[in-house]
Amino acid sequence: MPKNSKVVKRELDDEVIESVKDLLSNEDSADDAFKKSELIVDVQEEKDTDIEEELEVEDERPAWNSKLQYILAQVGFSVGLGNVWRFPYLCQKNGGGAYLLPYLILLLVIGIPLFFLELSVGQRIRRGSIGVWNYISPKLGGIGFASCVVCFFVALYYNVIIGWSLFYFSQSFQQPLPWDQCPLVKNASHTFVEPECEKSSATTYYWYREALNISNSISESGGLNWKMTVCLLAAWVVVCLAMIKGIQSSGKIMYFSSLFPYVVLICFLIRAFLLNGSIDGIRHMFTPKLEMMLEPKVWREAATQVFFALGLGFGGVIAFSSYNKRDNNCHFDAVLVSFINFFTSVLATLVVFAVLGFKANVINEKCIAENSKMIVKFLRMGNISQDIIPHHINLSSVTAEDYHLVYDIIQKVKEEEFPALHLNSCQIEDELNKAVQGTGLAFIAFTEAMTHFPASPFWSVMFFLMLVNLGLGSMFGTIEGIITPIVDTFKVRKEILTVICCLLAFIIGLIFVQRSGNYFVTMFDDYSATLPLLIVVILENIAVSFVYGIDKFMEDLKDMLGFAPNRYYYYMWKYISPLMLLSLLIASVVNMGLSPPGYNAWIEDKASEEFLSYPLWGMIVCILLMVLAVLPVPAVFIIRRCNLIDNSSGNLASVTYKRGRVLKEPVNLEGDDASLIHGKISSEMSSPNFGKNIYRKQSGSPTLDTAPNGRYGIGYLMADMPDMPESDL
Repeated sequence: MPKNSKVVKRELDDEVIESVKDLLSNEDSADDAFKKSELIVDVQEEKDTDIEEELEVEDERPAWNSKLQYILAQVGFSVGLGNVWRFPYLCQKNGGGAYLLPYLILLLVIGIPLFFLELSVGQRIRRGSIGVWNYISPKLGGIGFASCVVCFFVALYYNVIIGWSLFYFSQSFQQPLPWDQCPLVKNASHTFVEPECEKSSATTYYWYREALNISNSISESGGLNWKMTVCLLAAWVVVCLAMIKGIQSSGKIMYFSSLFPYVVLICFLIRAFLLNGSIDGIRHMFTPKLEMMLEPKVWREAATQVFFALGLGFGGVIAFSSYNKRDNNCHFDAVLVSFINFFTSVLATLVVFAVLGFKANVINEKCIAENSKMIVKFLRMGNISQDIIPHHINLSSVTAEDYHLVYDIIQKVKEEEFPALHLNSCQIEDELNKAVQGTGLAFIAFTEAMTHFPASPFWSVMFFLMLVNLGLGSMFGTIEGIITPIVDTFKVRKEILTVICCLLAFIIGLIFVQRSGNYFVTMFDDYSATLPLLIVVILENIAVSFVYGIDKFMEDLKDMLGFAPNRYYYYMWKYISPLMLLSLLIASVVNMGLSPPGYNAWIEDKASEEFLSYPLWGMIVCILLMVLAVLPVPAVFIIRRCNLIDNSSGNLASVTYKRGRVLKEPVNLEGDDASLIHGKISSEMSSPNFGKNIYRKQSGSPTLDTAPNGRYGIGYLMADMPDMPESDL
């Protein structure tokens, strides 16, 4: 605002204040508190001129250096490890190319509308998740605290995965790679292959024994794995240094952490296309099995993947968008980031199955060579007649087609005796059908495929550096979902809070770097986030659509964006999305109830995985994880409903929010609804424009009214006035 405009405004303010004081002199003597207060009038002649309070908020709150930096931050948060090791597995498991259709439909029905909702409330209110949901509905303020708790739980184990990736990254600078072959064991008389490795595979053995040194069950702690403890410490140091200055430090890192994975994926895709068998993997991947689209399980898993792929409910989306200007086109951002996320998943699927196709081709060639030798042996022994073998086939260097022809002939001729021959069909599809996901894909299947790459150490370094960057991008958003709401609400220093948060998370995270730590990662991944996040997002949708009011919210969006969002979002937010989310919640609860709670344990003697049920204490921990994550919602509701916390206590847990009132004419001061933008009661708010807004301010305080959570001029104020409803945090 120009200086001369400020002078004119100050003169107008003085005139209005004097006239209002004259009016107040005629008030009833009992209203002493009201007499001692001033009324500050904000006059705005033109709609496109920012009010002074908004300008000061804009100046004080950190902001993104550029729109590109913000988009990269949101992309880095939403595109994570799940895009690389979860989406390809679901695509293969649920009908190949046919799975993409339900995923796209649910992205449009659940993903984009809810992503747009979180972006818009964060951008307009310019606070973290706690401040946003306190503003929308104070009694539902526990939504923000629940988001913080879930973020903390997820951050605990997610950074452990980054630690694993750092370990593999550090071990990749060797030729040959340390997981290329089984280790040899020497004793006094002879040398032999490690039995555990011989029964499984070199990469499986390296993962379970060399990297994790895993115990046989979750009850056997086995002590700390010091290699992984150091890697976890390094991961938390990186996160802490990147986040210590908020978006001022993490924003710059986003340019590398968000873009580098795309460079690696494209390089892998080009390299894989030049290898034998890659086309077989991609063909297998995208061959549609249309009949599977009718199965409810496919739609449930697609909805779950959409939900978690965009990071809904974590608070990171809200935190990042809160550093935007209020007139930013967040609708465009929601659509752009959602489709970037989808195409990243498809790109990662292409890469994974191109590489797995190459791996399957290598394994298939070995299978054909071994079984051809067995057939030659049977021919020499007379078990199989030479006459049935076509003359043009040379079993010493047989092709895949010729081998399958010989296999079919032997199977028909030796119909009864065939099982005793123990011949393998060596079909490449059988190898590709071995669906793997998560750590099994990244640290076993993919690492095995890379051992067959020319210059395998280079590709291993690139791959695990990509995993580190994908993990860090998501971790930045997760930690921002914890730090920003707490800083906004309790006014603590961001640097100190970040260090304390990371240090505390590292100490608690030591349970994940025990020898049994992998089982705790599985437990937290299954129970700490799934149901609590679904509940959080359902409550977010209900709070905006039914508590705050979908019509007011649409008007607020129109004022903020400069155009009215498509009516499609109105129906999605009010009807379709809540029903879909409730259906998904019910389906998830039923699925969790039908699935026995347990984990896959690595049994050293058998050198294989075995499903084990959680012990009683493990079941209690699983239940506690879910209960603790959603507990803030009913707790805050009860505290505010029953006024259990005294405002005057001065406790950090006691933050008072009060609705401002517009006093340009006599109005009913009992209403408790406030516009997201204007802080007016519903009877006065016909359209979302800035008129003459008058805010109550304590006498003796600065001109700019500051709420306990740092909100300026948007309808909240600190005043202990008995005639105004209040709620305590």
